[in-house]
Amino acid sequence: MRLVWILAAFVGGLAMALQSRVNGELAVRIGDGTAAALISFGIGLALVGTLSLALPAGRAGVRRMVAALRDGSLRWWYALTGLFGAVVVAAQGLAVPTLGVALFTVGIVAGQTLSGLAVDRMGIGVLGAKRITAQRVLGALVTIAAVIVGAAAGGFVASSVLLVLLPLAAGMLIALQQAFAGQVQHHTRSALTQTTSNFLVGTLALAVVVLVRLASGVELAPLPGEWWLYLGGPLGCAFIAIAAVAVHRIGVLALGLASIAGQVVMALTLDLVAPAAGHPVSALSFVGAALAIAGVAVSTVRRRPRDVA
Repeated sequence: MRLVWILAAFVGGLAMALQSRVNGELAVRIGDGTAAALISFGIGLALVGTLSLALPAGRAGVRRMVAALRDGSLRWWYALTGLFGAVVVAAQGLAVPTLGVALFTVGIVAGQTLSGLAVDRMGIGVLGAKRITAQRVLGALVTIAAVIVGAAAGGFVASSVLLVLLPLAAGMLIALQQAFAGQVQHHTRSALTQTTSNFLVGTLALAVVVLVRLASGVELAPLPGEWWLYLGGPLGCAFIAIAAVAVHRIGVLALGLASIAGQVVMALTLDLVAPAAGHPVSALSFVGAALAIAGVAVSTVRRRPRDVA
């Protein structure tokens, strides 16, 4: 079952990288990254909100969440995971058009890997604190090596340093988001309720930011007609729901590393099949993807205890 959840986290990573490309393109079309993030979150909220109201399990999860918040068994700050998600999705719209999916993933991966180690060590997730073993550190170092190679493959230049800090910070928030989401899912016993809560908080936060920007004179281009530009919300739903359940089974670091491998593979595939201008795919890109997967394997494969003679 551990392998099943690692594969599920890998699929979640595929969805996240695809979401980055979709939201980045939407931001270019309408001329504003935060507005693109609001559209993505709004569509996701409409989807999961409808399911929560329609399904008995969704309504029961909402009742359990309200009860847990009232009696204090679920701390209120765990319900704010949507703020972390809003930053991540806004970063996609702001940075992907300039950096490309592969280089954006470099920043996300670096922040997610380092933060995953810290979150597991502090026991912020539902599984309690985990000892930082040499194997886990080695897996994280291999993954960081992968993103360095990916940066070289993506033509990393000094002028991109400051912009890469945005996905780096967003990546650090992802590990916290996964840990907090696990707490909410634990108390509500519903990944659907956790996902709905995430999208509700994120949508409200982004709506405030967009309204302020519009009031300050920012103008938006008309909405594009291509249907695929509005898939960011559903893709985000898939990633968040998988993470909320998988974190119970494999922990924050393993979840992060498996999703990282998915992000790297999808970013490479997108830049190979539908390359963006100025973001070529080279042999180093494939080396980086292979190293990312190797990092996941090193960190998550457990050794069987030897039989004592």
